[in-house]
Amino acid sequence: MQATLRRRTPLPSAGLSLGLAVIIGVSLIGCKKPTTGTAAPATAASVDIAAAGPCGVYADRLCEKAGAESPTCQSVKAATELMPPEACSAGMKNIDYSVKKLAQSNKACDELVQKLCEAVGPETQSCKLVAGETKKFGAEKCKMMMQHLPEVIGELKTMEDANKPLSAELQAAIAATSPSSFGPANAKVQVVEFSDFQCPFCSQAASVVHQIREKYGDKVRFTFRQFPLPMHPNAREAAEAALAAGTQGKFWEYHDRLFKDQSHLDRPALEEHAKQTGLNVAAFKKSLDEHKFAPMVDADLKLGEKVQVNGTPSMFVNGTRVANPTNFEVVSGLIETALKGTPPG
Repeated sequence: MQATLRRRTPLPSAGLSLGLAVIIGVSLIGCKKPTTGTAAPATAASVDIAAAGPCGVYADRLCEKAGAESPTCQSVKAATELMPPEACSAGMKNIDYSVKKLAQSNKACDELVQKLCEAVGPETQSCKLVAGETKKFGAEKCKMMMQHLPEVIGELKTMEDANKPLSAELQAAIAATSPSSFGPANAKVQVVEFSDFQCPFCSQAASVVHQIREKYGDKVRFTFRQFPLPMHPNAREAAEAALAAGTQGKFWEYHDRLFKDQSHLDRPALEEHAKQTGLNVAAFKKSLDEHKFAPMVDADLKLGEKVQVNGTPSMFVNGTRVANPTNFEVVSGLIETALKGTPPG
């Protein structure tokens, strides 16, 4: 995503992009659509020191106030690793001074959280995300975000809107009949996944799909939608290949082979997978040569765009977007809730 900056002193796009990414949650697990701008370099790795002796205690006390994942905490740990115990003992005697200084430096981050939560609502998931993620920020990054508050709020509201349950019309559209489905069409719970065969996170979600099938059987209707991302060169043809396998009644077997061997998804590998799956290879190759299933892939992509799929895997349970579709407990929790509720409209 890219914020439009007007009448302001421009900041490096990488820094702003990273701040927005963290704040609005695109750091959640998954393969993301490419965005404008490059990511900023990651912060220095944390220094792992033993929390022993006066320096360990001093560092722990300050990290409690600064946030364990904050740059300030990492700087304190790095500094106290080099300090003599006597200096840390002296610091502990006047720890209130350091705590007060930390509170002053954290004012920008506290204000940022307050402003963003006021904008989207204090009880929203977005507010909770903001409150947690800003603990990893330094004061300078929070100040930067405050300078571009309207853009950040706009993106945060967009994310909050995307997390709202889908309308009955959109739920029905993404759960419509597909050759890549299992379970009864009239099941009380409809689970839909948008996936990319070349995305490593999607292979984790594939394991979750198997667990859904094993635990819930005919209580759930599961539909797999194609969403090959442009930065994955083999994903598009792999999607067409899986649909070709589906016409021969082997979609799920082929699906499993692709996710188990994501490093081999070029055309020769797709044909070998077809052979190993027991497909009619001649018919399979003809389908790929003619791009017979390209319109189906395009249709799934359009559906994904309508429901604001920005990365893979993206999963919905009765129209509710799953926060982490690679975690079976998270998905199962939503399914259990849906099973106790009313059928989808």
